Amino acid sequence: MPIVAQSTETTDWVSRFADEVIEESERRAPGKPVVVASGLSPSGPIHLGNLREVMTPHLVADEIRRRGHTVRHLISWDDYDRYRKVPAGIAGIDESWAEHIGKPLTAVPAPAGSAYANWAEHFKAAMTEALAELGVEYDPISQTEQYTSGAYREQVLFAMKHRGDIDAILEQYRTKKAPAKKQQGQKPVDEAELEAAEGSGAAAEDDGSSTSGYYPYKPYCGQCGKDLTTVTSYDDTTTELTYTCTACDFSETVLLSEFNRGKLVWKVDWPMRWAYEGVIFEPSGVDHSSPGSSFQVGGQIVGIFGGKQPIGPMYAFVGISGMAKMSSSKGGVPTASDALQIMEPQLLRWLYARRRPNQSFKIAFDQEIQRLYDEWDKLAGKVADGSVLPADAAAYSRAVGTAAGELPPTPRPMAYRTLASVADITAGAEDQTLRILSELDPENPLTSLDEVRPRLDKAETWINTQVPAEERTVVRDEPDVDLLKSLDDQGRESLRLLADGLEANWSLDGLTHLVYGVPKVQAGFPADATAKELPAEIKVAQRTFFALLYHLLVGRDTGPRLPTLLLAVGQDRVRKLLSA
Repeated sequence: MPIVAQSTETTDWVSRFADEVIEESERRAPGKPVVVASGLSPSGPIHLGNLREVMTPHLVADEIRRRGHTVRHLISWDDYDRYRKVPAGIAGIDESWAEHIGKPLTAVPAPAGSAYANWAEHFKAAMTEALAELGVEYDPISQTEQYTSGAYREQVLFAMKHRGDIDAILEQYRTKKAPAKKQQGQKPVDEAELEAAEGSGAAAEDDGSSTSGYYPYKPYCGQCGKDLTTVTSYDDTTTELTYTCTACDFSETVLLSEFNRGKLVWKVDWPMRWAYEGVIFEPSGVDHSSPGSSFQVGGQIVGIFGGKQPIGPMYAFVGISGMAKMSSSKGGVPTASDALQIMEPQLLRWLYARRRPNQSFKIAFDQEIQRLYDEWDKLAGKVADGSVLPADAAAYSRAVGTAAGELPPTPRPMAYRTLASVADITAGAEDQTLRILSELDPENPLTSLDEVRPRLDKAETWINTQVPAEERTVVRDEPDVDLLKSLDDQGRESLRLLADGLEANWSLDGLTHLVYGVPKVQAGFPADATAKELPAEIKVAQRTFFALLYHLLVGRDTGPRLPTLLLAVGQDRVRKLLSA
């Protein structure tokens, strides 16, 4: 069942953009589907910064669908772009791969051991799977297919015919200095952008210029397959084009009206697509939105093709917290697939939905993920009891599902930090995990681990992949006899009080009350005395008591929350480890 849209009181950024996009679409193309777009380059791992390129229009498109409009979210795979450099950190890739530089990504072999046909397909695959898990509905467009099928033939011929007009626009920026320092953003800066801004000879070559004039089209060489080519002549009437290749000295004359092995240079290609597809909304990263960059220049060039520039918010940096053991075979940058190994898609959607595109945020791979989950669960509670603010309710609704329905939830979403602690202690043993989790709430015991999946699986993966071995929890096999013998009367009494209360308090809430209550009772206060009723020294006594328990149970100063740890260890073993 489709999720009902939020009330008109909702003022979140998604709703505001949806209003603007619907109005603009009705003005430009009344009666036609609303078109939003994203562009992704499968030149390597598609990281979580690139995901914002997709999630921003996805969320807007989904809001438009909720309102009953037909909308298309186009994702252009820029798989006909050139292979620019040998990426570091990808298994099996070394400098010998430099021989492929200049070829289209779909003509470069996939990394060793890949099941995919080429480089582009290899890196598209993981993102495609992640988008499916995230509930992103879209129409994929392969730029390789578009160019090699001749779909853009009229647009290419038109650009060549109007190359003087395009050149005049680009000339405004060639005389300007390039930025002294590249801004931090989500998409790599297209090399042609920086070069064109400098007005150097390299710029002239990369944006299509030659000694005989400007040409906005780059052929891929018929002999070596690379784009290290220079167009030397072109006849508008016959479409006869001649180019030479600096890589292999090959030269060829072709009829552009029949030739499909090449593409428009980036600053022309992007606005051409806006016009061709009728794009109303497409965001861009910081690098593409700075003065003189492709989005600004494209806003002028698109008019030559008879189109208009999309509504295009700039999106800010997405940072990463953690990544303790990220596999180097993935290039050292976390991807959507990596994030979905350790968090549910609802949480990942929420991180993008709750912040405006121009606000930066971090995605946690370290201990911070536990706090994020606490915040998420607290929000779910407010939604359930009706105390949530409208904008927060909108972000939550966008996170848990789409216009097509809710994403599959964890039936019984226990606290992530609890599940992680149990997975840590049990090393994934399902029988022990079920025993511990069923004892958390004896009045409503868990009967199957399926009730806490997939959240349990995500927490277990986080423990196994992101928590360093030295921080993992290993319960002692035998009591620390020396430490037990060194305790004074107060220390021994605290352990006796705990052991005596285990059976009567054997639940998560009960053990929480017990471990916090022992120092209170020893100081002469009731176990249920509140913080306001207690002197500051009690907190010190509690910390000392907790440290003692951690040393006796796991040999460290800290560890998982004590109530969870006690449940995991079990009553008999706890008593064994706390007595000499």
